[in-house]
Amino acid sequence: MRKTTTTLADGRELIYFDDTAPYVGGTATRELRDSRDPAPVAVTGTMRYDVLTGEWVALASHRNSRTFLPAPDECPLCPTRPGRPATEIPADDYDVAVFENRFPSFALGAQPPSPEHVDGEALWPQRAAAGRCEVVCFTSDHDRGLAQLPVSRVRTVLAALVDRTRALSALPGIAQVYCFENRGEEIGVTLRHPHGQIYAYPALPARTEALLRQSRTHHRRTGRVLLRDVLDAERRAGTRMVIEAEHWSAYVPAAARWPVELHLAPHRDVPDLTELTDDELDELAALYRDILTRLDRYFDGVTALPYIAGWHQAPIGADRGLGRLHLQVFSLMRAPHRMKFLAGSESGMGAWISDTTPEAIAARFRAVAPDRGTP
Repeated sequence: MRKTTTTLADGRELIYFDDTAPYVGGTATRELRDSRDPAPVAVTGTMRYDVLTGEWVALASHRNSRTFLPAPDECPLCPTRPGRPATEIPADDYDVAVFENRFPSFALGAQPPSPEHVDGEALWPQRAAAGRCEVVCFTSDHDRGLAQLPVSRVRTVLAALVDRTRALSALPGIAQVYCFENRGEEIGVTLRHPHGQIYAYPALPARTEALLRQSRTHHRRTGRVLLRDVLDAERRAGTRMVIEAEHWSAYVPAAARWPVELHLAPHRDVPDLTELTDDELDELAALYRDILTRLDRYFDGVTALPYIAGWHQAPIGADRGLGRLHLQVFSLMRAPHRMKFLAGSESGMGAWISDTTPEAIAARFRAVAPDRGTP
């Protein structure tokens, strides 16, 4: 793989990750000059502390004007091609590309708000939403999702995530790096081009805080890492296991809350993507595509299941040893073309009610396994 870094016209970083000739093993270079003259990127986001929950809430009103479901010939994630508007990627083709989000929820240039407390009230601290948000374009093909790419390209996508996790984790003030993909308009996707995102958070998200609370309690009681024990227990039980490979296992968690949910975890204890070996990444590329293929077979008559796939990585700092890398993939679709709406109990009280059982989810995932041997 070859990595090439450049700067867009408004100062944002763009990185090409190439795995094909003549960019790998040759002298050719992707187009590095951005011909546009865009307006400056908004970096006005703030965060307010919710004293009732102990969570930080990001306020990013500039995102309300972000690009929304443009026509295919106006897609900002496609390559820049003759006769079409210039896009975020100046090259006329690319393998994998990563760039800073033009409508970031978190940005390094965000300035501290004044005063330090909303309305001068000590109950409501506020701070700059100072982090970083990046977009990961999996392919230049507008109509070809991650599950339809060759394993070699999925491997390049993973290499890009490793690279960006390492770089973003080294930035000052970053608490955690989260790599994820939203797919499907039902999920809230605003750009149909196959892509993911990376958030470098300045504060730990609520799910991570909850996991750390449980992990600390478990460690005090047993001296062991909770996520390690969960994986071992799922493998012993076997009832919700979907895939057991050399380096990775995929299972439906015992208390799965989403109508479709799967976790993928390495057998070796690693905090994040940067600690994986080449062998582990090679196997992961094939398994990741396998899982995404099963998603598209999960419901009869649904060929593109809307889903969220996110890499939970260890926090940066004192609690890093309690974290353990794992992928969570889930969908809000509870039946063909019927979505689970987070209504009164879930949204109002956070009291989850599942429409199925984890064992039934696992059985379906096993039943829709793809054919082996596809490159």
